[in-house]
Amino acid sequence: MHRSKSVKIAVWVLGVLMSSCVVAQSTTKDVLERRAAAQKEEQQRIDQKNETYTQFLAAVKENRAADVTAMIKKGVDPELSDPNGEPVLLLAARQGNVNVGEALLRAGAKINKTSVYGDTALMVAALNGQRRMVDLLIKNGAEINRKGWTPLIYAATGGHDEIVDQLLDYLADIDARAPNGTTALMMAVRQGHPSTVKLLIDRGADVNLRNETGASAMDWAKRGGHSVIIDYLRQAKAQ
Repeated sequence: MHRSKSVKIAVWVLGVLMSSCVVAQSTTKDVLERRAAAQKEEQQRIDQKNETYTQFLAAVKENRAADVTAMIKKGVDPELSDPNGEPVLLLAARQGNVNVGEALLRAGAKINKTSVYGDTALMVAALNGQRRMVDLLIKNGAEINRKGWTPLIYAATGGHDEIVDQLLDYLADIDARAPNGTTALMMAVRQGHPSTVKLLIDRGADVNLRNETGASAMDWAKRGGHSVIIDYLRQAKAQ
């Protein structure tokens, strides 16, 4: 009798254990399914975010201001940078996409935010001869005289006389020095832009400054064989 009772208890315990195992398996399955569903949902959010990011960059580059504004209203950050670390305002500036530039500034994009290389939107616009974009950025407070490479040096590098003149009218430092001592005049000489060289000389650029290696504008002119520029420099009493 005692043995029969023990057997019944053993059977009951075994049943409980088996039932617990089934419950545990079911619970584990539910947890794994919920986890998989959550991961799938998170991946969908990431994919959607990446797609929105790609669409936003395309709209900026294609000057689709209305689309840019609409996406910003839906939560896209106007401070985004592209995969190369360039702020979207800088991308718009490079291509002269004024409408997008206006939309980004209205949305609060920082006008002096730099790329990973230290370039600002105004510098890039000046280098690429984007006069209307330069106008927009200056009127919205873009920094003209900054430490290091400046918008004026970039404009002179590109040989964009109107922008050089414009920046000087806004009191750009004509003899500002890049970290290696280079000036706007030196870059205009080095790139072979006679009209830009003459403009800078006429506006008072110091023709005898030297960079950190000791090279002057005249040295660059001679190395490049720029005879017209050499004449301009000699007339300005370059040593």
